[in-house]
Amino acid sequence: MDDLLTRYNKLLRQYEVLHKENEVLKSLLKIHGVEYETRMKEDMNKPIYSLVSVPTITLSIDERLRLFQSLFKGRENVFARRWFSKTTGKSGYQPVCINEWKQGICDKKKYRCVICPNRNFAPLTTQDMYRHLEGKDEYCCDVVGLYAIMQDNNCAFLCADFDDKNCKYGYKEDVLAYVGVCREWQIPYAIERSRSGNGAHVWIFFEAPLPASKARRLGNAILTEAMTRNGQMSFNSYDRFFPNQDYLPEGGFGNLVALPLQGQARRKQNSVFVDNDFLVYKDQWAFLYNLKKIQESTIDQLLRLHYQEELGKLSMSSESKPWVTPLPQNITQEDFHAKVEIIKADKLYIPLKAVSAKVLNHLKRIAAFKNPEFYSKQALRLSTYAIPRIISCFDITNEYLAMPRGCEDATRSFLNDNAVTYTIIDKTNHGNKISVSFQGEEREEQLEAINALLPYTNGILHATTAFGKTVTAAAIIARKKVNTLILVHSKALLKQWHDRLTEFLNIDYPQHEEKNKRGRRKVFSPIGCFDSSGNTLHGIIDIALIQSCLDEDGVKPFVQDYGLVIVDECHHVSSITFEQVLMSIKTHTIYGLTATPIRKDGHQPIIFMQCGPIRFSTDVKSQIAKQSFDRFLIPRFTSYNSILEDRLSIATLYKYLSEDEIRNNLIVEDICKAVNTGRTPIILTNRTAHVSVLAEKLKATIKNVISLTGAGTTREKREAMQRLQTIPDSEQLVIVATGKYIGEGFDYPRLDTLFLALPISWKGLLTQYAGRLHREYEGKKDVRIYDYIDIHEPICDSMYRKRLKGYAAIGYKTINTAQPTLFDHINDISSSVVENQIFNGSTFYRPYTSDLTKAKRSIVISSPKLYRTEQNPLVTLLKELAHQGIEILIITAAENEQT
Repeated sequence: MDDLLTRYNKLLRQYEVLHKENEVLKSLLKIHGVEYETRMKEDMNKPIYSLVSVPTITLSIDERLRLFQSLFKGRENVFARRWFSKTTGKSGYQPVCINEWKQGICDKKKYRCVICPNRNFAPLTTQDMYRHLEGKDEYCCDVVGLYAIMQDNNCAFLCADFDDKNCKYGYKEDVLAYVGVCREWQIPYAIERSRSGNGAHVWIFFEAPLPASKARRLGNAILTEAMTRNGQMSFNSYDRFFPNQDYLPEGGFGNLVALPLQGQARRKQNSVFVDNDFLVYKDQWAFLYNLKKIQESTIDQLLRLHYQEELGKLSMSSESKPWVTPLPQNITQEDFHAKVEIIKADKLYIPLKAVSAKVLNHLKRIAAFKNPEFYSKQALRLSTYAIPRIISCFDITNEYLAMPRGCEDATRSFLNDNAVTYTIIDKTNHGNKISVSFQGEEREEQLEAINALLPYTNGILHATTAFGKTVTAAAIIARKKVNTLILVHSKALLKQWHDRLTEFLNIDYPQHEEKNKRGRRKVFSPIGCFDSSGNTLHGIIDIALIQSCLDEDGVKPFVQDYGLVIVDECHHVSSITFEQVLMSIKTHTIYGLTATPIRKDGHQPIIFMQCGPIRFSTDVKSQIAKQSFDRFLIPRFTSYNSILEDRLSIATLYKYLSEDEIRNNLIVEDICKAVNTGRTPIILTNRTAHVSVLAEKLKATIKNVISLTGAGTTREKREAMQRLQTIPDSEQLVIVATGKYIGEGFDYPRLDTLFLALPISWKGLLTQYAGRLHREYEGKKDVRIYDYIDIHEPICDSMYRKRLKGYAAIGYKTINTAQPTLFDHINDISSSVVENQIFNGSTFYRPYTSDLTKAKRSIVISSPKLYRTEQNPLVTLLKELAHQGIEILIITAAENEQT
């Protein structure tokens, strides 16, 4: 230490001597009238060129243009040009139209360019390239934007885009990691400084155009390897390739890239090619002339050699395995530089200095997953603009990787598997002790759930409707005995929680008097509530509407004050509002409750990352075994057919279905028959107007018809619910509601019949709807769902097939009536029924072949699709039956009509 200080002081003295000498020399130059400052500034402004040796070449203008066009090849029958608005200062790119500004043809006031009927695209010409390179336009409106994907879904180059907006610690480190892999894999590349100077493009050129999907696989492989060397690279880089899709989107051109060497930018030393030190090549054309291209066979070899998943290992999710974290690859103890001290607060904070780039990359991948929305849109050839391939739930600061707390188990396992010494510093809020006891008796399965959750500081209770999740949570609160916050997403749930906690918890608290705004005394409740209508939080046991936890400044600080947080219907956690609140909570323990942990959008990993893994789960079979009623499905095929239009949007189709008089009359007639046999139905639709139509029709014959929708005032909704509670069992009752309003949290055990008035497809939504029937009630022997199937509408037929899987999953069986014809009504619902299984590909074969062999004269088979297989036992059986004299008729759609 003393030696270091001595050397520092010596250097400081040398600096002072040189500084004085420099000042003396400057004064002498000034005395003799020698200009030195201007010369210094000129020298500083001169570009510093690359020292990398490039063979010189002399090219004519035509030769330069041909070279340029040979490298930067894309779509030729259409291209884009940059535009700039002097009024707003905005800029962008749009396809060049031959008819633009032509009088009588181009009417920008009437049509946007995208939908203009007179649009006529201009092809890309040599003159356009020349104007781009020349760069004479003051506002750079001569910049060419090239569409990377050709009409045959091939491309001639791959371009990776890095800029300061997407690269957290500057683009240069990311570029060097990317080209480092290119050098190692012997892939020729070119680095171009962007037009703005705040980013770079890395170009790889192909000997001949090849499929865009293969080019992107190469880019993804390079990027995935680069991330093991620079752990701070953003997953956004996977979305920054040109081309950005494997195939052209329907009706679109794919993404475009601004070509390099644009005149205006080039004069500012931007839009030029640079070396690995980001110094400009002095002769740009010589550099391009000597740049090598890569052959497709070499790419194939590289992809075989460096084979891995498209975007590397990420967390995955499926119905059978809701959250599977990635396995580490090629990580040793040498990748951990020090004892790892993890801070546990609102997130898990892992110090960057303690781990290698490879470890950092793996930890990031635990907290990230593929975005199903992107891949579903890409499969349909729809635009994926602004839709990321990867959803990341982590953050990186200057010192830490911040991961969601639900990743704790996966992080611990990873560190333990690598024999890493680590400690977790607990900075969570353990809360305040409260005196509370449970006044009730837990069922056996509820006790199992409680015992499964209590050992952990996070986790999810996945249980079916009617399990008693609220009661189970109350029992957990009584055992934890710390102040608790329950987060809900609707006022109906808030009230339900308040009622249940008041019923099942006995809370000791200091008695004190409260007054309302008028000064009147009101009864103090230790269970506080917070929503848009008021705030009665006490910090003992509180229930809050999650939307009320946010204001314009962010998450309100009161959420930090609890030792236990319970998130009801936690499948909503993946919404931005929920996630934002949970990411700010420092509670010691957090539990989630849900009946449907799998989301339609596939974003369920966010649920587990915030609330933890599923600690306890119930299945349908065990629930059915413990319940006293059966579950039946009654399919009702309608005659509806929209013959006027070939393709309807789903919103338009819903409108037409809800307005169809014949269809509505069929539904109402079925409802009336069900009510007259003593059933209590609920009718669910997704259109408020449909609720009104059905309710008006039913009021003519049924005494109590309650409409429940999100429309109307709070008072009207409250009065409707109050009226519902006062109707005796002896009176007929029908509830007509929108599924969105009543699908979750609605508790009315008397219900035993559901009429699905408009089609849905998602299994989770079907489970929620059916769950309204599954609560025990005196006299309930079976529950029934009437499903209205518009079989003549392909999209409705497809939705029905998806629902069938959902019905089978929740234990429903079909009912055959004495009248098997397609459109007959069910006249005697109380008559004896035959139970039928809902079949799938693995369960249908034996009963199907058994039925075929019972044929006496003929067999008629109707199937919308026929599949050819080399060995089909059904075909063999049908041939044998035909030889026996059985007439066989197979009806199917024409090949061009099959969907």
